Amino acid sequence: MEDMKKRFALYGFGFAIGIVLVFFFLGGKKASCNWLPNDRMLKVIRSKEIHYAPEVSAQIITKQLDTATINTILVHGDIDFSKSQTKNNPCRKYLINGTNDLKDIQMTVEVCDSIATIASFAKK
Repeated sequence: MEDMKKRFALYGFGFAIGIVLVFFFLGGKKASCNWLPNDRMLKVIRSKEIHYAPEVSAQIITKQLDTATINTILVHGDIDFSKSQTKNNPCRKYLINGTNDLKDIQMTVEVCDSIATIASFAKK
């Protein structure tokens, strides 16, 4: 019985040291785990230079659309891969639906090598 207590104490001590080291090395970094295809693609889109199609720019100018809404959808949106054109060359098109409060919003994004263009933005 005493041997078992000693084993648990050593295990706990090693585990605590491991946790401290992990937080020390990864604590200051903005490490993220995007395992799902939706999250990975949204991250790829956000990493590119964002451009707006003329009709989307017109909606922004007339205050029908806010760039904060676009950014929120690019972070929390849901990509409809069945309606997206993921195999196009050189630019792929993705249909992104809003979530939560923005469920009625749908936008199309064209993703090229270094640019992502918001091609359309509409309410369902």
